[in-house]
Amino acid sequence: MFKLDDVVAEITDAVKQRSDRGEVASYIPELARVDTSAFGIAVVDVAGNVAVGGDSETPFSIQSISKVFTLTLALGKFGDRLWRRVGREPSGSPFNSIVQLEREQGIPRNPFINAGALAVTDLILSGHQPREALGEILRFMQFLADDSSITIDQAVAASEHRTGFRNAALANYMKSFGVLDNPVDFTLGVYFHHCAISMSCRQLAMAAQFLARDGKHPLTGMSVVTPERARRINALMLTCGHYDGSGEFAYRVGLPGKSGVGGGILAIAPGKASIAVWSPGLDTNGNSHLGRIALEMLTKQMGWSIFRA
Repeated sequence: MFKLDDVVAEITDAVKQRSDRGEVASYIPELARVDTSAFGIAVVDVAGNVAVGGDSETPFSIQSISKVFTLTLALGKFGDRLWRRVGREPSGSPFNSIVQLEREQGIPRNPFINAGALAVTDLILSGHQPREALGEILRFMQFLADDSSITIDQAVAASEHRTGFRNAALANYMKSFGVLDNPVDFTLGVYFHHCAISMSCRQLAMAAQFLARDGKHPLTGMSVVTPERARRINALMLTCGHYDGSGEFAYRVGLPGKSGVGGGILAIAPGKASIAVWSPGLDTNGNSHLGRIALEMLTKQMGWSIFRA
């Protein structure tokens, strides 16, 4: 554990000194106000040890990282029927692109692009009122992290609702192909709100522990998902978790990961640890610039890349 503590402290110091911080997601007004000097990291290993650095206790908007958890929840409710609505292939296009939907009859390429996450959200919503579906998602996050203080940032959700015109276009286009069952406004509302869940690096790393532990909850030992499903969720994170930057992330970091435009990245070292980093400045693909660099440093020093011989 001392080595991990030392590595996390070293990475935190190195990242804090860098001037290349990327640009915040200015198209969401609330996120445009976040200080780019912030950086946090939390690593929770499978033995339950926690190593943290920087602003690891500061809540931030997890944005698209929530898609990992809505996918997990939807798979638990619907199983492989989910794959009738969404594919499992990398998109190679921006996360809010409508081009592929036109070519592929409204079926999103994977559950981590915005269109795919809208399809997953619509399934969770089916048979429920939006408030009920959102409550189920939030309670699931609180259960996984063992932390009832996790909340939704209502200001961020409202900001996304006011400016989410491309997401509305994606949802309406999929509705025209029968991919969405519920009223578009209901699906969009739940989607905007679960993307606005606010968590710290420590809370996020705790919530993802099941993906590093063959699907088991770290405190109860009960299965959140089967080992096979945990592996498949990790596989999708590796191939699709960083949009059209997924190949570069796999090349440099070598771990399953999921980014969010709030500047967070969740990464999984299967059998070893769950990791959350946060640095609000983004690269040109909408992924945390310094977050990726910090994870690359971590995997090199700890030897955690899944491609390590």
